Amino acid sequence: MNTKLALKKIVVIGPESTGKSTLCVYLADYYNTLSCPEFAREYLLENGTTYTVDDLMTIAKGQLEAQKKHVDLLQTQIDQTGIVKPLIIDTDMYVMKVWAEYVFGNCPTFILDEINKQQYDLYLLCKPDIPWVKDELREYPDEKPRQELFQMYKDILLNQQTPWVEISGGFEARNQKAVAAIEAILAR
Repeated sequence: MNTKLALKKIVVIGPESTGKSTLCVYLADYYNTLSCPEFAREYLLENGTTYTVDDLMTIAKGQLEAQKKHVDLLQTQIDQTGIVKPLIIDTDMYVMKVWAEYVFGNCPTFILDEINKQQYDLYLLCKPDIPWVKDELREYPDEKPRQELFQMYKDILLNQQTPWVEISGGFEARNQKAVAAIEAILAR
């Protein structure tokens, strides 16, 4: 019997400036694996920070395409080595949904349809309990929007089936919580 080893897909989500990208880089290094970066960052740096719903659609499609490329590449590595590794994904369609609803008041059907197709093994929800750090793309330095966005993510995760873990504390604590959660998924 030839059983195909499946990679484990781990998604990191949460409000801006909660250490998502930093955590993704750490986890990819820790597990010697691939990390699929947030496509929105690349898109907004190239096209500017004034965006429309159409831009969000382009970003969503770019994120899906990047994720598919990373899945295919890592699955090929797993098939060749027999070693299952997690794919670390910075952002998914839940992020696109929250972003669209928070900024524009509704979410395009395409994103909702893609959410129904998503199949992940674990979500890591980064809590906004570390200081907000300014960069050229960040929009919400005040605590109120950060907490509102966090609650939107948490509500989504509470109402879906994929396991999830809240990631909080300093960077070392975040790293340790994330690794413990991933280890539990890899042990299945």
